[in-house]
Amino acid sequence: MPTSPTRPKFHLSPAQKRQFEEDGLLLIPGFFSSETASKLLSRSKELLEEFSLEGHPMTVFSTTAEEKHVGDAYFLESGDKIRYFFEKEAFTDGKLNRPKELAVNKIGHALHELDPSFRAFTLENPDVVNLVRELDAHRIPQVIQSMVICKQKEVGGAVNSHDDSTFLYTNPLSAVGLWFALEDCTPNNGCLSFVPGSHKRNPISKRLERVPGGGTAIMPIPGVVNETDWDAEGVAWQVADCKAGGKSAPHPPPFGYRILLSLNADLVLIHGSVVHRSEKNLSQKSRFIFTFHMIDGACEWDEKNWLQPTPEMPFTRLY
Repeated sequence: MPTSPTRPKFHLSPAQKRQFEEDGLLLIPGFFSSETASKLLSRSKELLEEFSLEGHPMTVFSTTAEEKHVGDAYFLESGDKIRYFFEKEAFTDGKLNRPKELAVNKIGHALHELDPSFRAFTLENPDVVNLVRELDAHRIPQVIQSMVICKQKEVGGAVNSHDDSTFLYTNPLSAVGLWFALEDCTPNNGCLSFVPGSHKRNPISKRLERVPGGGTAIMPIPGVVNETDWDAEGVAWQVADCKAGGKSAPHPPPFGYRILLSLNADLVLIHGSVVHRSEKNLSQKSRFIFTFHMIDGACEWDEKNWLQPTPEMPFTRLY
């Protein structure tokens, strides 16, 4: 699903690059077309319709390392597959309380390789290639995982404050996320919020690792200390108008979260160390997005990381 020939070729402006370097996150309104967003949304819903519950372990997705899914094989072996993870609130007494199509939290983690629509959008998209080239963050840009995050109406779970490098750790750090809105994302349905500039003062002090005997655990990184409580009471919240370039008044000390409104077809570029989160979706509107993460293949990818390339599906070089 490459860029339409009627759309101008994308180029990252110097001002956009400076803003990304300053904030650790960059909103690019209208990076792709609304038509493409609609097609990817439709394909996402087709996948939800098509998958079978027969033999499914009914794995619940959570960003908390202590939750069961982090240690089960269905999750750990999903790096080269398309698998489906449920919302916790979609169950009552261990049984789904709604149709499966309205119960899935996310689809992952190899859409960029295995699904033709998402592969074309990710790996055969000249605008994505131009963006990554002009960002110039990776010597060997590799796509390592991809997901559709559904944020279902009524039950879409909150994602706690986190950074991506904790879960996608390289030495040196190199993770970058590209987050594509397939629907409008507002405070009502669980849009993103982030701490501007946190990538500069958020040393990565822990990482998600596979542990002996199976499963995973959040483990400290020796010699790195990070005492900031990103969820402390009294932190400031501010709304940023996406059509104003994602800008708002300077955040007050010690820090404040900026709520990021985004419309369908907008792209959010996320530095691996920037702190971000999203709230529950209790509304009647879903908040589907597609995202993929990249690393620099010149950096060390540790064998302890939860996500591992396989001989059949090594990490994909973008160019």
